[in-house]
Amino acid sequence: MSAKVGPLSRLYNGIIGMADKFVPGRWRPLWEHPAGPKTIFFWAPLGKWALVIAGLGDINRPAHLLSINQCAVLATTGLIWSRYSLVIIPKNWSLFSVNIFVAATQAYQIARAWQYQQSWKNKTD
Repeated sequence: MSAKVGPLSRLYNGIIGMADKFVPGRWRPLWEHPAGPKTIFFWAPLGKWALVIAGLGDINRPAHLLSINQCAVLATTGLIWSRYSLVIIPKNWSLFSVNIFVAATQAYQIARAWQYQQSWKNKTD
């Protein structure tokens, strides 16, 4: 029994097939890698860098506007997915690195927000 292939899959496979002809020989190892650009293992981590960029953008945000809960959830998922990226086959080092950065940026935001809350608490006491 064969699986149905949707129109977006056909489009993606067509684009990859066309691009395949233009990939230089020195880039072939990356292109053909089990976690290379032909797979979701490449594109998911690439898209997740947006979370890192957003976390870095929040460095300029006033600490009282940060959500400790939101930052904690993002940091936790970064740690969980970092571990997962080393367990799956193929090991996905790009997924590992992006999730370490997600966890680190959010841990920094948690520290900023917590420090702000403690200083506010000390001022009111």
